Amino acid sequence: MEPSKKPLNVLVKQLNAHIGIMLKNRCEYRGKMIKCDGHMNMLLEGATEYRDGKLTMNYGNVLLRGNNVLYIMLDVAK
Repeated sequence: MEPSKKPLNVLVKQLNAHIGIMLKNRCEYRGKMIKCDGHMNMLLEGATEYRDGKLTMNYGNVLLRGNNVLYIMLDVAK
């Protein structure tokens, strides 16, 4: 696979962009990704939590553990 197409490389290019993350428990978080590591642990700034498409909570910073991530949506609206 071409180096620029590897999942972690694609994710690192999205630093300081708004992303959405669906967890395995079907809880979705949206916010600005400010950090990401090799295990795909991510730190979101200004994070919001959604359940069943409805806003349930506003947070400041949220650390999401990579092994709980089901999928990641790039360039989502705030």
